[in-house]
This record gives sequence, structure tokens and C-alpha cells, in this order.
Amino acid sequence: MPEYLSAHDAAAELGVSLATLYAYVSRGLVRSEREGAARRRRYLAEDVWMLNERKRARRDPARTARDALHWGMPVLESRLSVIHGGRLFYAGIDAVELARSRRVEEVAALLWTGDLSAPLSADALRIDAARWRTIAALAQRLPALEGLQLFLPLVSAHDPFAYDLRPAAVYRAGAHILRVLAAAAVGAQPSLQPVARVLQRRWAPRDPEAVRLLDAALVLYADNGLNPSSFTARCVASAGSTPYAVVAAGLAALQGVKHGGACERAAGLLDEVRDPHSAQATVAARLRRGEAVPGFGHPLYPDGDPRAAFLLELIASYRPKSAEVARARALVEAVRDTMGERPTIDFAVVALCRTLALPPSAPLLLLGVARVVGWIGHGLEQYQEGRAIRPRARYAGALPATE
Repeated sequence: MPEYLSAHDAAAELGVSLATLYAYVSRGLVRSEREGAARRRRYLAEDVWMLNERKRARRDPARTARDALHWGMPVLESRLSVIHGGRLFYAGIDAVELARSRRVEEVAALLWTGDLSAPLSADALRIDAARWRTIAALAQRLPALEGLQLFLPLVSAHDPFAYDLRPAAVYRAGAHILRVLAAAAVGAQPSLQPVARVLQRRWAPRDPEAVRLLDAALVLYADNGLNPSSFTARCVASAGSTPYAVVAAGLAALQGVKHGGACERAAGLLDEVRDPHSAQATVAARLRRGEAVPGFGHPLYPDGDPRAAFLLELIASYRPKSAEVARARALVEAVRDTMGERPTIDFAVVALCRTLALPPSAPLLLLGVARVVGWIGHGLEQYQEGRAIRPRARYAGALPATE
């Protein structure tokens, strides 16, 4: 739900009088609505914040432009996802609610077409089996995300419509990429089977109920705003590159220690907890050494990541007596009691993979496969925008010599 402020709070936030606030409303700068049956009105908090940002931009435009590349004002329009009221929404629908009952293919349809019920492409690329096995053998020797990247040139070469950037062709390419990378993640041949089922059959063949957990993780990982990999994907799309290049670029950015590396750091922390009783000591030892506690605290979710909370509850209901569940729960409680921080989605996915006894690379592979959905969505928006992303650098080096 949108957040609203009273007239006095809105005016105080803007540093203006009530009369000036009302003038802003009349000019359409701040939206308001009647509060119940009373004559009082309330004012949209987002509009107040944006107006403050515009005022700051006029005072210091250079700083505003610089900060916009970090945590500042929005720099691009997108209809894919938004964090509002501490929760993540895909196209206006709560991501956690989607994870309760929807498959990742349906979320892909939502973000690519705006329609949950729109089917993905029903055809599969025919890739030479011998070539696939050769690439798969090479990929196994590489780190997880680099291995996925190897398959994209192969698939692109087999797609005669790879350079068709019209929406229908991009939907089709996105479906191919999603299915191919899911198969590549587990060493299977590409198929039209649901993505979570493909992963489950290789990772947890004796546990068909694991499909639900894997699908939930994929849905929750699909997009999270304009993070480094999504921004990279948009830049590549803005240059007119193919959807295969867009995903390859996203995977390249995701390999960074400040992005996808969060999964590996969270896994390392969980490894330090030998049993539930040692969780408190593990957290205390890290703090004593001045080290971070990865997998906890997210600047975009100051009150806790709702994706993580849901996924951890789902894991606990699935395996209530699991030793891995008990270990993860003990660590969550230790960090909460010691630091007041709550787990992120990366920690929750690591806990899920440990509970299902999946390979060590599984969390990163789940992230890489799931983000295909978001990257293709960002690519589609950028293709339709039709302009290259070309920010201007503020030169800070030596000036050219003059006579």
C-alpha cells in the first residue's frame, strides 16, 4: 500500500509552509487524497521525497548526477519491480505471494508480457548433442557462472532469429535461454520441462517435493530492481545487442564479489557454525575480529528481507527436523540477538540448498538461472526505449596543455 503523510508532516519534510504545500498540490507536484470521511487530506510520501530530491538536484546538480549511480534518484523507468513498504513487487504483485503458488515460467510471462497466463515459447532449439556434451565438459571445469556463459554463444548460433529484437522474438529467445541455462546448470539436455523440475531431477531425484522449494527460490530471485547486473544488461541491450549478449553481460556482472559473491560469503559463514549451539560464538568471534557477518542486513530492506523470511519458513515447514534447518535458525537468532540484523535472500537460498543436500555451486546457479527472467525483462524495456544508455562522465583529470 502507498505511504502517506499528514499535511503538517509533509510540510515539515519539505521545509515549507502549509500554504506552499497546498500550492505544490495544485500544481500536481504532490498528490493527495481525502482521509476517510473527514475533511482532512493526506499526502503521498513518495511525491514528497521526489520533490525534495528535485530541490536538492537544483542546488547541487553535479553531486546529484554522481549519487544517482549509487543509491540516489531513479535514473531509468521500469515497470518490472519495485520495493515499496519494505516488500518486493513484480509488476505490482507481491513477489512473496507469487512464490507461494506460481512457477518461475509464469513470473517470466508476467515480467515479459504483463500477463501471468501468457505461455512461454513452446518450441525448443535443436542443438547438436555432441557439441552440447563438449561444452558441458568444459563448463564443469569452470566456476559456476562462467560455466553458464559458455553455452550462450552455442545457443545463439543455433537461433536464426537471435538478432530479431522485436518483442515476440525476444520472448522466444528468453524462453530458450531460460531452459538452456537450467539444463546447463545440472548437466542435462535442454527440454521443454518446467525449469524447477529439470533442476530437481538432477539435484534431488528422490525428492519430487523439492520442486516447490526450487520454484519459490527462482521466483524470489527473478528481479530486484536496478542492481549492477540488471543495469549492465540494460546497457548492453541499449547498444542493440542480442538477448543472448544481454544475459551473458548479466552473468559477467553477477560474478562480482559484491553481487553474486554474497551467496558464497553466506555459505562460508554457515560453514563456521558446527552445530546450533556454536552459532552465538561464531557471530561473536566475527565481530571480535572486525569481520562482516554476510547474509544479514540489506540496505533496501531495513526491517528485514521478506523474501528470506518466507523462504526460511517454507524450508522449516518442509523439513522441520532437519539438522541444517536447526543450524540456519540458530544463526538467524544469534545475529538478531547480537546485531539486530535479519537474513537476506542469499542466506535463505544457501540454507535451502544445504537442507536439500544440493551441490555447493547450487545457490549461485539458482541465482544465475533465475535472473535470466529479470535481465530479459530489462532488455525488452530497453529495446522498446530505443536509445543508447550514455551517461556523461565529469572529467577530473589533468587539463590539456595550452599555449
